[in-house]
Amino acid sequence: MQQPFSPSPIALVTGASRRLGLGYAVARQLAERGYHVLLTARDEGQAEELAADIRDQNLAADAVVLDLADRASIRALVERLSRDFDRLDVLVNNASAMPDFQVRSPLDADMDALQSIFAVSVFGTWELTQALIPLLRQAPAARIVNVSSAAAMQIAGAPRGPIFSPAYSLAKYALNGLTAMLAASLADTPILVNAVDPGSVATHPERGDDEGDRSPAEAAEGVVWAATLGPDGPTGGFFHDGQPVVAR
Repeated sequence: MQQPFSPSPIALVTGASRRLGLGYAVARQLAERGYHVLLTARDEGQAEELAADIRDQNLAADAVVLDLADRASIRALVERLSRDFDRLDVLVNNASAMPDFQVRSPLDADMDALQSIFAVSVFGTWELTQALIPLLRQAPAARIVNVSSAAAMQIAGAPRGPIFSPAYSLAKYALNGLTAMLAASLADTPILVNAVDPGSVATHPERGDDEGDRSPAEAAEGVVWAATLGPDGPTGGFFHDGQPVVAR
């Protein structure tokens, strides 16, 4: 870390390893708003390359290694942050994966894929957030943002028809539930916790992005909105572009 005990607000963004990724776009926009951003990835070199790009704009950014599927990695990150910073103002839980992109039914789901996505998007995110609560409590008014997906709404209420990417969708549904539980548990604090659907984002040209997909910068705006809410902002909700997402 280059600037321990930074006077700037501190924001940690998980899953920031790709230049076309949402994590990098969120980190960059927060840095432009005056945050000292910490970009995490399993490969610290990838995160450092992106952090260096942000620093080249005279903004504050550092890279930290984190594998959410590895409990020792989570502990190491928390220990490092506790040593180098006196608080955490924003936690953006962005790291995820879609291992069953082509699957159209839970009857065809691969259990290894299910375990891998839950390990990161649910269990790892839960453990990281829990471990960072002491630092988040030290901030004047911390924000926790869980990056979810409209795919979760496929299984909200009574599912009808085919379920696309069932493992991914179920993990995001569980993440929304975790968001609500965290918000309720922190209701007596200034900490606000929300889930955000960034929309369909053009981040994987090799996979074949759709023509109507948003740019990472556009998609990041809703995440940054939730990360910078004022004291009267909502908590425990699921939002897209600042508006509540409701089941249809």
